[in-house]
Amino acid sequence: MTRRISRRTVLRAGAGLAAASLGTGTVGRALGFESANARPRIGVVGCGIRWDKRVFVADGRYGVGKEFPKYGDVVAVCDVDSQRLERAKDVVKGWHGKAPESTGDYRKIVDDSSIDVVHVSTPDHWHAKVAIEAMLAGKDVYCEKPMTLTIEEGRQICDVQKKTGAVFQVGTQQRSTPQFVKAIALIRAGRLGRLTRVTCGIGGAPTSPELPEAEPPKHLDWDTWLGPAQSTAYLFKPNAPNIVKSWSRAHYEFRWWYEYSGGKLTDWGAHHVDIATWGMGKTDTGPVAVDPVMVEHPVKFVDGQPVVANRYNTATKFEIKATYADGPELVVKHDGNNGILFEGTRGRIFVNRGKLAGRPVEDLKSNPLPDGAVEKVYKGRAVEDHVANFFHAVAARREPISDVHSHHRALTTCHLAGIAARVGRKIRWNPETEEIVGDKVAQSLVAREKRKRFEIET
Repeated sequence: MTRRISRRTVLRAGAGLAAASLGTGTVGRALGFESANARPRIGVVGCGIRWDKRVFVADGRYGVGKEFPKYGDVVAVCDVDSQRLERAKDVVKGWHGKAPESTGDYRKIVDDSSIDVVHVSTPDHWHAKVAIEAMLAGKDVYCEKPMTLTIEEGRQICDVQKKTGAVFQVGTQQRSTPQFVKAIALIRAGRLGRLTRVTCGIGGAPTSPELPEAEPPKHLDWDTWLGPAQSTAYLFKPNAPNIVKSWSRAHYEFRWWYEYSGGKLTDWGAHHVDIATWGMGKTDTGPVAVDPVMVEHPVKFVDGQPVVANRYNTATKFEIKATYADGPELVVKHDGNNGILFEGTRGRIFVNRGKLAGRPVEDLKSNPLPDGAVEKVYKGRAVEDHVANFFHAVAARREPISDVHSHHRALTTCHLAGIAARVGRKIRWNPETEEIVGDKVAQSLVAREKRKRFEIET
């Protein structure tokens, strides 16, 4: 597969492979083309730090956006912050030599039939609505993690993906990082024996002082930023010791509010619990119980809702245990080394972004994995860059390595951990019906009411 993927190749591959790989789908793909060598056309919704750090500061680079021009052309960008939008235009012009179309209304990208791929890089509470509408409009989607704000949204995305046949990659790039894939291959080869316990160290979350109400900056459309979330005042306080140098409800700091995210449980949890679930072989099911062994919040909660509205409210310290029907435990902790510890009856391994360690890893020198073992767990292909995996899947109309269905199951465990933390008690989960059993308050947190004008229609 060359790095230049033509839209004609995508169209031709789609005709022959969609039915076998992704289901037939009932929505036509946006796959017109201007010439045989034209590349997929990409629209970006959300141009913040995760997409490219230069939209926030001029120096330094961060984010996955810079990988997309290797495989397609970024022709449109969208953000509700006009400053970030202008900077995004400059960034894309640097890539392609031409500024993209720009808008503050994502629907202009979704409704543009010439756009093939939508890159969703908004705050979490917008992910599902943009992604679902993009799929229904015939587009393929790359969505940053976590895929959803709620469990209900995950079910909706899975249903729409099946209906449309869209290729949908979740931005859990650890699935395309060699040491994580090798860890899964070791487990599949039986080198750890039967897994008994998996521990995810994901770090704690920050607190904030009381934040005063403030007028939203003129360059930020605050009402649209809130979108599906309930209307509320803009809060802001400067001089914070964080990447954006301020406390607020908005840019970057949105992740410390349950209204828009899930704190560390869905931030780093979306990465590590995803790998844990993959390694445990639980990508088509879920836990039967989730126990908040220890949780600290910076504010008080009553019936799962914070009683203080002007401070960060996601859990700062925690140890939460998920138990599966056949016995294994998955523990998510704020402390300890950041990474994943797999423990089995024959050995243990630890993996994170810096290393893969443990006796089973050392034993590979004398007892290597069978040929093709790594490729087998990577859905029959050689491990490659996560964005490349997406565009190659788009061209071949096949399932990418981080598909919506497995991510929904992994992220459900993160969401359940957050729900258990909020209600302060053990909850029981039916992974077949995807319902919390015998706890109406906890079950009420599986979904969120969307604000008028921002409902999700599937």
